[in-house]
Amino acid sequence: MTSTLPAGIDDFLARAGWTGARIEPLPGDASFRRYFRVRRGEQSAMLMHAPPPQEDPQPFLRAARWLDGNGLRAPEILAEEAAQGWVLLEDFGDTRMREYVDAWPQDEDTVYRAAIDTLVQLAQLPAGPFTAYGMAEYMREVRLFIEWFCPARAIYVDVAGFQAAWEQVLAPLLPAQRPGVTVLRDYHAENIMLLGGLDQQGLLDFQDALAGHPAYDLVSLLQDARRTVSPELEARMLDYYLAKAQPQGDFLADYARLGAQRNTKIVGIFVRLWKRDGKPRYLDYIPRVWAMLERDLAHPALAPVAAWFDANIPAELRDPAGRLGGSFAE
Repeated sequence: MTSTLPAGIDDFLARAGWTGARIEPLPGDASFRRYFRVRRGEQSAMLMHAPPPQEDPQPFLRAARWLDGNGLRAPEILAEEAAQGWVLLEDFGDTRMREYVDAWPQDEDTVYRAAIDTLVQLAQLPAGPFTAYGMAEYMREVRLFIEWFCPARAIYVDVAGFQAAWEQVLAPLLPAQRPGVTVLRDYHAENIMLLGGLDQQGLLDFQDALAGHPAYDLVSLLQDARRTVSPELEARMLDYYLAKAQPQGDFLADYARLGAQRNTKIVGIFVRLWKRDGKPRYLDYIPRVWAMLERDLAHPALAPVAAWFDANIPAELRDPAGRLGGSFAE
């Protein structure tokens, strides 16, 4: 196991005051970051290695400090050497929202309401010191679909029409997200930890935070690529959010716009993780994501994008029943 540890790990832990700590590698995610639990007697901490040049821990550190400074529960930073990619963090334990609600479905509404309370709190705060989530970023993300999914399916599509349809659909979002709220961008059941109570939740994986629309993280939570959220639960939690946050404008239309945008992006990302990064397991999630995308495309606000999909993506390649993983082009 020691041979799999990155160079310099023992030296960093010694400088951080954790000399001789036991190091336990943890399963990786979809990035170059690696995580370790370190133990010293009864104490434990989490070590993140975000090696340059592929990764830069500064955005994580900036977002963590902003969240903690505004009453939200990011892990405390115990030590860091950002230039070398090292960050030692408070250990939030092992109880993820995902596994808890799967094991205790009777608590599902309570846990999801608590997660939405965090989003209501974020919506009441001025946006943090983050880049605005503008049209260029939205478009860069959705283009992942035509850059990765379409070639993997060996289909040729109307790229100019794709661009025009998405710009038409997303344009109404921009005035609705000014001045904007902090958007964590990967807010779902695998990135929320339960810290001793169902309403005590800790945040993870927020290093890509931007200033954007309050519906984005709600979509991330309720249209979860990795965990099935029933349409009934989604509807209840939407009602709960609307009652507490009382957002302005046609929020449900914006929710559908961002749901379609996010799910289109995710299909492209999961294919990229397979083709570029050698991680085929993400293909198994595509049927769930595609089913959510189809629901979003049914909203009238998505009519131009829905028409593009109808014209360019054959019905047999839009199968949410589970056959998507088996016939990608090599």
